[in-house]
Amino acid sequence: MKIYFAGSIRAGRDDVGLYSQIIEFLKKHGEVLTEHIGDKNVSIEGEKGISDNAIHDRDINWLLSADILVAEVTTPSLGVGYEIGRALEHGKKILCLYRPAKVHKLSGMLSGCKDITLKDYDDIKEVEEIIEEFLK
Repeated sequence: MKIYFAGSIRAGRDDVGLYSQIIEFLKKHGEVLTEHIGDKNVSIEGEKGISDNAIHDRDINWLLSADILVAEVTTPSLGVGYEIGRALEHGKKILCLYRPAKVHKLSGMLSGCKDITLKDYDDIKEVEEIIEEFLK
């Protein structure tokens, strides 16, 4: 199974450690195409040595080749929202995860979409259980 993981880069890297943990768990279920999202060396400035056009085209190719999209949406991100929209357009199975204690109010564009599985959680153990259930 090919998995596209989405999480904030330029909107903030406060959750990079959490992203890394989620990615490691997802790797038990398939190939994570976007492991760099959990790389502590990728800063809020984004990836170095690659143009925005190249990032867009590479990531869209990965997204379209993926079987599922798993997104951590606690930190609002234009890029992650764009990826979710494109995944919806192409009929991908989508899981969005968020921590309610850290979100003022989740976007209605996510919470109101019947084609997105949206789950709140408090810790990584809960995330693992949610992913296991999602993949059944």
